[in-house]
Amino acid sequence: MCSIIDKETRDSMELILIKYGELTTKKDNRQFFINTLEKNIKMLLKDEKIIITKDRVRMYIECEDAKKIAKKLKKVFGIFRIVICYKVNNNIEDVLKKSLEIMDKSKKTFKVETNRADKSFPISSMEYSRRLGSLILKNTNFKVDVHNPDITLNVEIRNNGTYIYTDLIKGLGGYPVGIQGKGLLMLSGGIDSPVAGYLTLKRGVNVECLYFESPPHTSEEAKTKVLKLAKILNEYSGHLKVHVVPFTKMQEAIYKNCPDIYMITIMRRMMYRIAHIYAEKIGAKILINGESIGQVASQTLSSMSVINNVTNMPVIRPVACLDKLEIIDIAKQIGTYETSILPYEDCCTIFVPKHPVINPNLEKAINYENNFDYKTILEDTINNIEVITNFEEKFNDLL
Repeated sequence: MCSIIDKETRDSMELILIKYGELTTKKDNRQFFINTLEKNIKMLLKDEKIIITKDRVRMYIECEDAKKIAKKLKKVFGIFRIVICYKVNNNIEDVLKKSLEIMDKSKKTFKVETNRADKSFPISSMEYSRRLGSLILKNTNFKVDVHNPDITLNVEIRNNGTYIYTDLIKGLGGYPVGIQGKGLLMLSGGIDSPVAGYLTLKRGVNVECLYFESPPHTSEEAKTKVLKLAKILNEYSGHLKVHVVPFTKMQEAIYKNCPDIYMITIMRRMMYRIAHIYAEKIGAKILINGESIGQVASQTLSSMSVINNVTNMPVIRPVACLDKLEIIDIAKQIGTYETSILPYEDCCTIFVPKHPVINPNLEKAINYENNFDYKTILEDTINNIEVITNFEEKFNDLL
């Protein structure tokens, strides 16, 4: 993108410094992680005029509106801190001048923290902080407070210049999306599964979504609700897909051929079978869902064991040990909660018996599902899965 930015525009650009955080703990894979982070940022900012440079400890983004770009970067995994900073030459006069410009004059106390990354620079970090602090004291009404200052002036001395900043914006942390391969999220319209998807994205997994619909028992509004949740999750990913499973035939067959108390158990076993086969088809290495231990009948340890029996693919349950209030807190933080509580039923909530079995027997479950030809329905269902790659455009009038 640098080639399309003229010198006058570049000279007026603002600067953002990115701190990697957890990525710096890596050794042989660090460069791969950093390159993936850069790719994800470029995808997010594809419509912006930016120039990105990077090294093993920092990434720099030159841009036209640093506050706007920083806000977008707050949804990128793999970033520990986002800093709007200023670059000057490596002489204390230029550093002092810029420091006096950016320090908030409404504050009363300050301290200077210097990071001398360029070890050839002749002044130590501690000595540089002392000298710069003395000059600020002489030229302002600020007072020094090294324990609890109103402002911390950060100075990073590098071989290509000195970077100065006062504010650090917290990033999401985690790993850049995509470094761990692909996972398939069983996304419903509830509170838990979008949170599970978010937490999995945070660990660097490229998530795609599998949604089970059962028209006419489930409504178009229920589908739109799930697509809206996917749209929100996509703000943290950038390349989400939604795979819509036509589950009506399977669900009706279960309803007609299986005892009420085992309907949920067998329905979930069929969902896992479909998810496993389809995950292999799209190259996903794991299944992901929002199951939380003991929250509903199908999430007791006994139920989970019987349901999980149909797959040998790893199943990741990021919220398994969180209580509902903890999950709700995360849902509110990431922006999915208000959509999740919209009153549109999905196929997990229809045909629910009053007293589903909470300690199902595996042998009974197998016998009940053999009451009908589920394998033919399974094959037909998988062959008719709808893939939505641009759900924002497809359902724009509804979203």
